[in-house]
Amino acid sequence: MNHKGGWALIKSSWLSWMQYRSFFFILAFGWMIPPLIYMLVWSGAAGAGSLGGLTSQEFIAYYLLLILVNQLTYSQTNWTVGDVIRMGSINHWLLRPMPPLYNPLASEVAGKVVTMVFVLPISSVLALVLHPELHTSWDRVGLALLALAFAWLLRFFWGYWLALLAFWTTRADALLALQDSLVFLLAGVVAPVWMLPAGLKAAANGLPFRFMVGFPIEVLMGQVSGQALFIGFGVQTLWAAAAVIISTIVWWLGLRRYAAIGG
Repeated sequence: MNHKGGWALIKSSWLSWMQYRSFFFILAFGWMIPPLIYMLVWSGAAGAGSLGGLTSQEFIAYYLLLILVNQLTYSQTNWTVGDVIRMGSINHWLLRPMPPLYNPLASEVAGKVVTMVFVLPISSVLALVLHPELHTSWDRVGLALLALAFAWLLRFFWGYWLALLAFWTTRADALLALQDSLVFLLAGVVAPVWMLPAGLKAAANGLPFRFMVGFPIEVLMGQVSGQALFIGFGVQTLWAAAAVIISTIVWWLGLRRYAAIGG
């Protein structure tokens, strides 16, 4: 494992991202729009009372947290993996003296740094203006950070194995778009998961998408506790492990049939 080379790759990727930072700032702002819309919808619906167990100001806190969690877990680099495979640029990955996985991971880290430079100040200003209410504890903060780490791991590797299907098909990006749609519906974006209809709530609790975004926020806000918290971490860990295993299998199967043309 060439960790020194991986760190150098992260720095070079960051410099590359910084050349186009205005584009990525605009992209990050676009990702903020849906949560902001639903924040206004649900906080307005709650009014002076509460809805689904949350007050208007708590809905604001929920969606401001969702903006941060979504930005931290979303893997925009997976959208380029298919192009790298189809165009033969993956040849460069294979020739470097480090695991090929370092390349998307380097872009992932560099991209997070660039986008958070934009997202954190904007979210902080919104928090100062809108006065969200968040009742939590240091125990919940620690558990939420652990859930956030697993959420990133799950979302990255789940999208990664879908992107690796470009070894077989040119339509792998359509599966990534489908994943984003399911995240929007089942991960707590359109509404907190506990407020979804029974059928969608059952699907959200069983499928991996809730654990990519909504679960860390639920942990921080105390919406899951006791046995439900234990089960939630168990399901999240199982899905994350499955995503890593599937990615490894798809990579090796795809590499066996890959013809090194182009690049």
